[in-house]
Formats: sequence, C-alpha cells, structure tokens
Amino acid sequence: MKEYPLPVNSMPHTVTLDRAGNAWFTGNKNGTIGKLDPNTGEITVHRMPDPAARDPHTAVFDDQGILWFTLQQSNMVGRLDPATGEIKLITMKTPGSRPYGIQIDAQGVPWVACNGSNCLVKVDPVTMELTEIELPTPGTTVRRLAIAGDGTIWYVNSSQGRLGRFDPKTGEIAEWPSPSGPDSHPYALAVVDGIVWYNESGKRPDTLVRFDPATERFQSWPIPSGASTPASSGTCGRPGTATC
Repeated sequence: MKEYPLPVNSMPHTVTLDRAGNAWFTGNKNGTIGKLDPNTGEITVHRMPDPAARDPHTAVFDDQGILWFTLQQSNMVGRLDPATGEIKLITMKTPGSRPYGIQIDAQGVPWVACNGSNCLVKVDPVTMELTEIELPTPGTTVRRLAIAGDGTIWYVNSSQGRLGRFDPKTGEIAEWPSPSGPDSHPYALAVVDGIVWYNESGKRPDTLVRFDPATERFQSWPIPSGASTPASSGTCGRPGTATC
C-alpha cells in the first residue's frame, strides 16, 4: 500500500481512473478536480472557474475521455476536458435539487440523481442543456442511479425506502418498496447481468438486496460487519429471509 498526500482540504469524495491509469479525484472541500499520476506522484489541480462551485462530488468519464461531475451543495453539474483543462458548469433548474450520483448511458449521455428533490436529470453532452424528469412522489430524494444494458435507469428512492426504474424510451416510471421498509434508506446500487443489487444503509447491520426485474422478486441478506443491532422487519420479512 502506498499513500499519496493531496493538497490541503482536498477531502476527495470520488476517485476514478482514466485510460492512462491516472487517478482523478474530486476536491469536495476546496472546490477542485485533481489528477494524480501514480507513477510519478505528480498532482495536477484544476480549480472551479466559479467561486460558487464549492464542492465537486461524484465524477465519471464518458467514452470520449471527458470527466463529468456533480456539485451537490452548489447545485451544479460540470464537465472537464483533460486535454485542455477547460471546465464548464451549469446550474440545476430546480433550486436545492442537490445533484449527487451521475452515470453515462450507452449514447454518451450523462444522467444525474437529485438528492434534494424528486427528479432525475438528463444532460445534453454537447450543449449541457438539462432535461428534468419528475418522479411521482414529492418527498423523493435519489442518491445513486445505475443504467442497465437495455438503457433503463434504475435509482434508489432513499427517502422513501424504495427502488425505482425509469424507462427513457417510454417515460414509464415504476417503484417497489425495499424489503426493510420506508426507513431502509437504499443507497449504492449496481445492475449486473440484468439483476439489480443495492444496500439498505438505514439498517444496522446494512442489508444487501437483490432484485430480479423479470420476476419482481427481492432477496436480502444482512452484511456481517458493522453494528449488531438487528434491522427492523419490512414489507417482505426480515433481512436474511426476505424473498418476495
């Protein structure tokens, strides 16, 4: 293991690798995007062009090598061209929508999760024009999202304890109650071979959940590490036994 000291107050929230193996990190406290060359230890820092852009949060590369990122408390989305160092920012349409998770679909289009409002946001990769998709429940907040092979957008409705799916082709939105109930606070998720996996971070120990879209059935298991306080039972039974 080797540790690389970063500039003061970097406090990176995300680290993502480019194709050359450089580690890019979001300076969540000092308003920067940084690049670390692990071969030399050299660090290049890109500062936000707007002082209101204080907190780069989550970052992801598209297939063109452009780095897209969210700024949660600043209510912005940004993109950085590593070839030129140019940064462009755009403010979200809804005040306080708090952009959080971000993913790129197969067409190179960024999708953003709103952690402060009931929305998903599509970003035009050329113009950076924002298209907001309103989710059904006003109290919804979304921390993370994932994109399946068929292009559907899966998201965690963290505030309501639900798993959601948005189909960009039809505009259809569907949600299912998470096994441990409305206070389960689903968080990180991934779609693997068509199966949705996520954790219920509001429970102790955290619960790992599996959802099969074909059957609309859940399974869940308590993660062994962490506090031993049992998670409360949910709509589908206790974690570890839930299949519904």
